[in-house]
Amino acid sequence: MDLFQIAAALITLAAVFAYINHTLLKLPMTIGVMILSLIFSLILLLNGAFLPSIPKTAEAIISQIDFSDALMHGMLGFLLFAGALHVELEDLAQQRWLIGLLSTIGVLMSTFIVGGITYGLMSFVGIELPLVYCLLFGALISPTDPIAVLSILKQAGAPREWGAKIAGESLFNDGVGVVVFLVMLEIVTGEHEFDMLHIGKLFLTEAVGGAIFGFVLGYTAFLMLRKIDNYQTEVLLSLATAAGGYALALALHISGPIAMVVAGLMLGNHGRKFAMSDRTQENLDTFWELVDEILNSVLFVLIGLEMLVFTFTREYLIAGILLIPSVLLARLISVGVPVRVIGLKKSFTPGVIAILTWSGLRGGISVALALSIPVNTAFGGATEREALLAVTYMIVVFSIIVQGLTIQPFIRYQLGPTMDATATSTSLEANKDDLGPAQK
Repeated sequence: MDLFQIAAALITLAAVFAYINHTLLKLPMTIGVMILSLIFSLILLLNGAFLPSIPKTAEAIISQIDFSDALMHGMLGFLLFAGALHVELEDLAQQRWLIGLLSTIGVLMSTFIVGGITYGLMSFVGIELPLVYCLLFGALISPTDPIAVLSILKQAGAPREWGAKIAGESLFNDGVGVVVFLVMLEIVTGEHEFDMLHIGKLFLTEAVGGAIFGFVLGYTAFLMLRKIDNYQTEVLLSLATAAGGYALALALHISGPIAMVVAGLMLGNHGRKFAMSDRTQENLDTFWELVDEILNSVLFVLIGLEMLVFTFTREYLIAGILLIPSVLLARLISVGVPVRVIGLKKSFTPGVIAILTWSGLRGGISVALALSIPVNTAFGGATEREALLAVTYMIVVFSIIVQGLTIQPFIRYQLGPTMDATATSTSLEANKDDLGPAQK
């Protein structure tokens, strides 16, 4: 199959699954689509007992799709830009210390905690995995996935304050997490030894460079938008900002994800208030909401179908089951320490640690990073990579389905009767309605 046929098949499956979910399951669309995609994959595998050619053909088709490249070098820029457009800077500023610590210290803590636990559990189940591979796994599974978080929060009914905490952290910690992963990957492949100077340089280039580039990109787009009042051209400029900006960031070897978050925040706040008419805002929001929903549907279909190309042995299944609570424990510690530190000077709503722990979803980014690990490295080969892919996939599926479906009741339970009814209905998607009048 060529690229067009594969894209057509994925879009068709996404549309059919979205229709079935809307009419029958009535779950949040991304979760419903992924569940149906998993069921579809299982049916194909079960049919292999009678018609072996069916799962083999499906596996051959899915193998043609470079999931890591499609997400990290394709869809990710659009999805992050679309998500950042609807996040208010004022809300982020109020939570800046918590978001900053969770996105940096929290990610590093989780990486080493997960890595250490994984090393012990893998040995326990009979899988010999070098420590450096376990740390690599810790790096790819520790960042929360902004795509999964933002898409599910839209329908979770979280109060505005919590939307800022959860979405703000997820938007920024994936950029830091990718840098940590790249450092560990260089060690695994033998490209670089552990060197603090090199790590610092890589962080400055990727993270800080990405933030500066995103600000320049967003401000340039803002200046262009301010000079015109034509929503078709303005929507096209926003699309160019996401597509061209992300491609240029990758070419410059700086963090494309962080650049898209900063550029999206710039246009979604300063640009919306001072450079867009009401009509432009309405059309811009409609366009990017459609882009977000379509790409999310295709992405979650792909996640479900990836099951066809992964290997699940008895040992991998046991390891994955044991690592699910282990990753949650690492998340609890990496959230609890920063919250306790900031809590010395600032009070938090009771339940903040529990809510941030349970809302830390893992998604397609973790799968994409795992798939980017080379088959042969200085410390291992196909077996080590296969083990990491299997346990990563199991944790991601659990995170999206179980955590994703229970976020709303979990927040309600933690906040209790004191939660304001009006705030409860204010989701991340509705935050844009609170913006001031447009000025042109």
